[in-house]
Amino acid sequence: MPDQDTHGPRPVPGRATVSDVARLAGVSIKTASRALNDHPSVKSSTRARVVQAASALRFRPNAMARELRQGSRASTVAFVIGDMTNPFYSQVAVGVSDATAERGLTLVMAASGDQEARERPTVDSMLERRVLALLLVPIADDHSYLEGERQFGTPIVAVDRPLSNAASDSVIFDNRGGARSGVLALADAGHRRIGFVGSSSHLFTHRERLYGYHDALVIRGLDQDPALVREDAASIDTAEAATAQLLDRAEPPEAIFAGNNRAAFGAFRAIQRAGSATALVGFDDFELAETLGVSVVSHSPAEMGRVAATLALRRIDALDGGLEQIVLPTQLQLRDSHRAFHRV
Repeated sequence: MPDQDTHGPRPVPGRATVSDVARLAGVSIKTASRALNDHPSVKSSTRARVVQAASALRFRPNAMARELRQGSRASTVAFVIGDMTNPFYSQVAVGVSDATAERGLTLVMAASGDQEARERPTVDSMLERRVLALLLVPIADDHSYLEGERQFGTPIVAVDRPLSNAASDSVIFDNRGGARSGVLALADAGHRRIGFVGSSSHLFTHRERLYGYHDALVIRGLDQDPALVREDAASIDTAEAATAQLLDRAEPPEAIFAGNNRAAFGAFRAIQRAGSATALVGFDDFELAETLGVSVVSHSPAEMGRVAATLALRRIDALDGGLEQIVLPTQLQLRDSHRAFHRV
């Protein structure tokens, strides 16, 4: 008989079981199970045949079933975030946790460390637990490995960035519009040479904010000088170094738009160290931004988490309807940094 969970979440349609793998490989269920768990008693040729059958059937070991047999609750939602040291993700997690707790569900979190190579193994480990839903902050360039998970009954919600080469619901901020508003504020304060310091260039959020930067320059009829753009400044230190390079130019920028919280703080440090009269606006609020007087394009990460979790919970109840891309608004918070050195 196929392996079955007698308690827990609703059955997941279409999932291969150990018995399916055993049947395809031409072995017993016991042998298939041992082969999938690298038991030393299984011949290498048999193990290879079982592994090949498991791959063909897209079989995932039911870690949740093992947990259920040990008394755990089958009521888990997974959230795979990026870098745990980034306060942005912890705030998003608060919103996810609040929404899942209201439903009496357990939230399990893991981090990819914003490293592409770590994303898939982390996600796979969650899916092996047959979680009710998966929320993911994508970092990889290709998510085709997730294509079909929805058809197998696992709702997936991309958070902050959409998936690539795979269909899912998503919840993002208005990255392009928010960046546009920040750069327009700098231009309207009289600044004409406006630089850009951003994070990893392959990220959707970075690209959208860079588009918004260019939009604003076009709207105000300002020159688009590639020499004033610095990408792949993913940490505070690299953003500080990138900003210092801009400030050391023979014709440095009069103002800088920073593409995220870390870039903004790094840019602020470089401007302060140089004693420069360079205006600054950043995307993402950050701790001490208000105290330091740094203008930002702000938003609510906790609200993003709550909206994403609510969407996932709705899909758990009824996995139907068209996919949704929810775009959350941003707000421009003008403080001293964008106009303290007003040039009009």
